Amino acid sequence: MSSLLTKAITGISCTVLALPLLAALTIAAALGGLPADSSAPTSPSTHALNDIPSRMLALYQRAALACPGLSWTVLAAIGKTETDHARNPTMISTAGAVGPMQFLPSTFQSYAHPVPPGGRTPPTPWDPVDAVYAAARLLCANGARGGKNLQTAIFVYNHSHAYVSQVLATARRYTTIAPTPTGAGTEAVAFARAQLGTPYVWGGNGPSDGGFDCSGLTQAAYRAAGIRLPRVAQAQYDTSPHVPKDTQLAPGDLLFFGTSPDHIAHVSLFIGAGQAIDAPHSGAVVRQGPARTTASSFQGATRPTARRGDR
Repeated sequence: MSSLLTKAITGISCTVLALPLLAALTIAAALGGLPADSSAPTSPSTHALNDIPSRMLALYQRAALACPGLSWTVLAAIGKTETDHARNPTMISTAGAVGPMQFLPSTFQSYAHPVPPGGRTPPTPWDPVDAVYAAARLLCANGARGGKNLQTAIFVYNHSHAYVSQVLATARRYTTIAPTPTGAGTEAVAFARAQLGTPYVWGGNGPSDGGFDCSGLTQAAYRAAGIRLPRVAQAQYDTSPHVPKDTQLAPGDLLFFGTSPDHIAHVSLFIGAGQAIDAPHSGAVVRQGPARTTASSFQGATRPTARRGDR
């Protein structure tokens, strides 16, 4: 394949999903889909991604920020235990608790203000935003701040030691146990981080071209780690070892997007904690953002490994 044709194909592959990528990031920002503790982020486990509706997951993550030291996984575990993340058809208990987080109306009023971004005016325990923020405030006021006495905080939420144990067990299942990254993966991530802010250039392979496109960036990152990858995203997907669907991602894994496994249109580099680095589209720069592995366009991940002749 000629270099001109390679660049043409590569340029197309990295721009087809530009608008969906931008839209997804805008939505994620609006919903506050950030880790609960930015200093020690917790990525959702595969179980969490499969069990928690995406809108509720983003809400738990955002609301946890209101209480330093409170993990979003605890809010999510309470939401699961109480109403299966608002899937319960009535969300009314025999004790009179209502809504997705099962508040008694009198208790809810103690933690309903200020009205959170996106909440109702006046706030109501039936609204997911109002209810999850109120739950975070209740926990925070009763020991969860700074993680000082989380078990007590959960016991205040529901006076049952069995309930506390169930919530903590569910929270653990929602937490990622990240695999140890490969040496090459670590080097690839370090290279990609050093390129943040570099302009996107259609067909770009690096500084000599003025910047990178998506697969040019991932190819250069792994070249720096001593592993040779094909130039275009589809070929990178086809030739690298695939990560099984239920396997936890590791820093350095490549994430592929498109309409099908045979029509890969974009690639990014997973860096851990639910984040990835990519060269997205014309007019943008190499950036870090949500990994988007729950997007309908996500086709899978690969974990490049050295082959004979590399380095």
